[in-house]
Amino acid sequence: MHDQYLQAMGITRWVRRESDPVVVNDIVEQVAPQVEENNEVELTVIQTPDSHMVDDLDWHGLQQQVSSCIACDLHATRSQVVFGAGSQQADWMIIGEAPGAEEEQQGLPFMGQSGQLLTGMIEAMGLKREQVYITNILKCRPPENRDPSKDEIMACHAFLRRQIELLQPKIILVFGRVAAQNLLDTDKLMKDLHGKVFKYKDTDIPVVTTYHPAYLLRAPSEKRKAWNDLQVAMRIVAGETS
Repeated sequence: MHDQYLQAMGITRWVRRESDPVVVNDIVEQVAPQVEENNEVELTVIQTPDSHMVDDLDWHGLQQQVSSCIACDLHATRSQVVFGAGSQQADWMIIGEAPGAEEEQQGLPFMGQSGQLLTGMIEAMGLKREQVYITNILKCRPPENRDPSKDEIMACHAFLRRQIELLQPKIILVFGRVAAQNLLDTDKLMKDLHGKVFKYKDTDIPVVTTYHPAYLLRAPSEKRKAWNDLQVAMRIVAGETS
């Protein structure tokens, strides 16, 4: 039962939810704004991730593209990008919000205390961290760890989309309000999103959202809800529901 990891989650026993998760409408694909034709069009096109044939890039080419991206102002303040980590053949894809200071320093997503809790959550599900693929909606750290802006998220959108296309996971597990709202293109709060089942736009890939580990460290009473959300995802991967 992986008791030590369940204890880290504040869980003392396996609890099954009685009802199936709610399936909501598929996500409406975001439409990128049109660029006006002027003397700076060529420079703007060069900086836009969609223009770099992202759809044709493999993992190596995509990581190189992300590392050299200057599509938003965050490139001026970053020390390095945080592309993602884990198995590129994983069934599970975990998506968070954006790198923090420790993530930027190490070049890896979900480090520090929140990363330790995430590792415990993954292991409580019977998995190892290296068996899943972890990334963020943003590949560069926003200054002062502020919330990402819409422009920054849109600048990284093509990169995240290509990561999903390359991985083709059986499930996407999204941690935190900012990541959930932007991946699902909604303004609903986490209390209305967590534990429900969505589909990633134009695919049959199920998406389950839950609370960010950093939030759970501040609000440990919510760990029970997060564990229930993880169980929803586990049942989907096991083929018990869709």
